[in-house]
Amino acid sequence: MSETFTAQSGSPSGPAFLPPGLLSRLESSGPRYTSYPTADRFVEAHGPEQHTLALAQRARGVGGASGAGSPLSLYVHVPFCESLCYYCACNKIVTKHHERGAEYLDLLDAEIDLWVKGLGGHTAASQVHLGGGTPTFLSDSELTRLVNRLKQAFEWLPQVEASIEVDPRTVDAQRLAHLKALGFNRLSLGIQDFDERVQQAVHRVQSFEQVQALMNSARDLGFQSLNLDLICGLPLQTPESFGRTLQQVIALRPERIALYAYAHLPQRFKAQRRIHTADIPLPEVRLQLHAQAIAAFIEAGYEHIGMDHFALPDDALAQAKRQGRLHRNFQGYTVQPDGDLIGLGVSAISRLGATYCQNAKTIEEYGDALRQHQWPVVRGISLGRDDLVRRATIMALMCQGRLDFQALADAHLIDPKQYFAAELAALAAHQEQGLVELTAHAVEVTPLGWFFIRSIASVFDRFLQMDGAREKFSKII
Repeated sequence: MSETFTAQSGSPSGPAFLPPGLLSRLESSGPRYTSYPTADRFVEAHGPEQHTLALAQRARGVGGASGAGSPLSLYVHVPFCESLCYYCACNKIVTKHHERGAEYLDLLDAEIDLWVKGLGGHTAASQVHLGGGTPTFLSDSELTRLVNRLKQAFEWLPQVEASIEVDPRTVDAQRLAHLKALGFNRLSLGIQDFDERVQQAVHRVQSFEQVQALMNSARDLGFQSLNLDLICGLPLQTPESFGRTLQQVIALRPERIALYAYAHLPQRFKAQRRIHTADIPLPEVRLQLHAQAIAAFIEAGYEHIGMDHFALPDDALAQAKRQGRLHRNFQGYTVQPDGDLIGLGVSAISRLGATYCQNAKTIEEYGDALRQHQWPVVRGISLGRDDLVRRATIMALMCQGRLDFQALADAHLIDPKQYFAAELAALAAHQEQGLVELTAHAVEVTPLGWFFIRSIASVFDRFLQMDGAREKFSKII
């Protein structure tokens, strides 16, 4: 962060470094680029056969795969939740029947068996993440069973980053101690907002005191990093109420903060139909809330990692950004080297080299395939040369904030200025707004531009420019 790029929150419309006019001009939707091409471009023609071929290519170290000896990232999707959060757009199953957890673990065992066979034996894991849904829907014994199975199938490296998403309403200090004993060293707590009226409007009530006690327990147990998730733009949020939430979050001093913008898409997500549209903040208020949060976090000493992520200066993510070591995968920003990712469970997405594949989204279809000893893959994509060039370009911007023309030319044997002539011309508008600097050698994202990195990266998205289908995605800020 440059010395001149400071937070000044005296204006009710937000900090001085985020001009209200700029916010409104760039107020649009766009992908989060945990992959390129994005998941909406996956096709059903890419199924189990293509996935098996990608595994074979990984074993031989061809086809853009990382190679058989490279450590993996693991993601396990646990879809169950005890209660419905009205804002949620995740793939989840709302149930109080906890016996379904054991049945689901049986299916995960079957999928893990397929992966072990397909990978050709024991493979190391440098990153493990349990998400959902609510992973802590599973009992302590079920979590033990799952973790032991993962450790049996994939060697957890000594410095493994093992994280789990936690609903504060489903854990206590004793459960946190169990998670620590299993090997988890990072926690992500879903908060969204501490205001009781907002919590009631989205059907997720949890007190500040409850979260504070859990965080104190987690720190006493030695968890390396705690993340809090917040959402701005929820029903009944106001600058005053959200300001109180921001101060409470800052008082808790989590190592990381994720600040998401609520996307109200009731036509796509049934749960959101329970939210009263009239209660949702107007667009100009939502922008004010977002700018307000950015100012508060920066003034409190947090560093902006990218998009909606913030971290304390001594956190691994902040250090990686300063050192140019950030990467991005389906788990978001990570310090892990760029490599293959295995997604386990319903709707989970895997990356193997130049391919992506996604599992069936319903537990019925997922289970049917596994009971027949078949991959539960229902769609995916194999990347062509242009996809690989654009993936490298977008990830360089998203993670390093810099597109080096010579590095791209050396890696992909292209002339970037000629290849991206139209895109570079389109970036002129971003340069005029102070978001990027275009030089003879590179595209450089400015400190201000980091807050609009999705807009900058989307210029290089061939699919998005081709059909302009931005309404599928959340707001870029």
